[in-house]
Amino acid sequence: MTKPIRKSALRALAASAGIAAILAAGTAAAQDKPGEGITVTPLKSSLAGETFQTMLVMKGLEELGYTVNDIKELEYATAYVAVANGDGTFLADSWDPLHADFFEEAGGKEKLFREGVYSDNALQGYLIDKKTAEEHDITNLGQLKDPEIAKLFDTNGDGKADLTGCTPGWGCEKVIEHQLDAFDLRDTVTHNQGSYSAIIADTISRYKDGQPILYYTWTPYWVSGVLVPGKDVSWLNVPKSALPGSRSGVDTALPDGSNYGFEVNVQKIAANKEFTDANPAAAKLFSIMKLPANDISAENLLIQNGEDSEADIERHTEAWIKGHQDTWNGWLEEARAAAENDTTSSN
Repeated sequence: MTKPIRKSALRALAASAGIAAILAAGTAAAQDKPGEGITVTPLKSSLAGETFQTMLVMKGLEELGYTVNDIKELEYATAYVAVANGDGTFLADSWDPLHADFFEEAGGKEKLFREGVYSDNALQGYLIDKKTAEEHDITNLGQLKDPEIAKLFDTNGDGKADLTGCTPGWGCEKVIEHQLDAFDLRDTVTHNQGSYSAIIADTISRYKDGQPILYYTWTPYWVSGVLVPGKDVSWLNVPKSALPGSRSGVDTALPDGSNYGFEVNVQKIAANKEFTDANPAAAKLFSIMKLPANDISAENLLIQNGEDSEADIERHTEAWIKGHQDTWNGWLEEARAAAENDTTSSN
């Protein structure tokens, strides 16, 4: 005959089951939020167009349980050092190879994690309005060595072409400065630097007034949605490949034979290596996130058209996530799996 189970035994069994359920729930929560209790600090340059990419990474980290501080703005050279030293956690707009010197000077792979490609096929170079290009058969930056050609782009009456250039500290200004010397253009071209958003706005106004324009830009960015290459403006080739610093021997020619003077870049997420070593979920997320260049340009154009508040950009970010929900969920699943695998292997 089976003995009756005592009430005390039932209570013990229930308590044991309750503890097991709590432990299981805690384990599930830990797997779902592997970043719980850890604070991260995102960095970006002063360029407003980088907020979208940065905020997208922030949203992903938040879903993994990390506490994310507000974005801190530092120009690139300083930002790389800050990330390497742990004063910032990640930089979502690490240009490779444009920022090669910044990356190495901050400690390179020993101090910085930078795997995967966040956004690819980023072009940079010099452009002029199509009307002037066709009227004067201008296809190469080297033609501005001719004072008569250079004068076409003179905006202040000094006889030299005015080039809308690159903000100091971004890296592109070093390339432009180097090339003005390499192509013997110092006597005929002035590199105008300052706040890029302000000087490119002035350039666009001059274009709308029917005046010739000469400017530097990059993609992905909103400028090429307003001044469309092939329709409104034309890319200029350069006389030869000429890059500064560690990339001095690099050939910048494209597969079709064009040479815009800059290598095709990719954007990566650079992060503090000590942090990524200790946080496999974040490391995995950084390495697998992928944002199409056209999506960045489209969002940046919304900013340019007045949707430039933090709330606006957050709305853009959330709309992108909603429109790519399956992809987004897949990234988070992979990140959580990386954390779980790391926990399993360390036990």
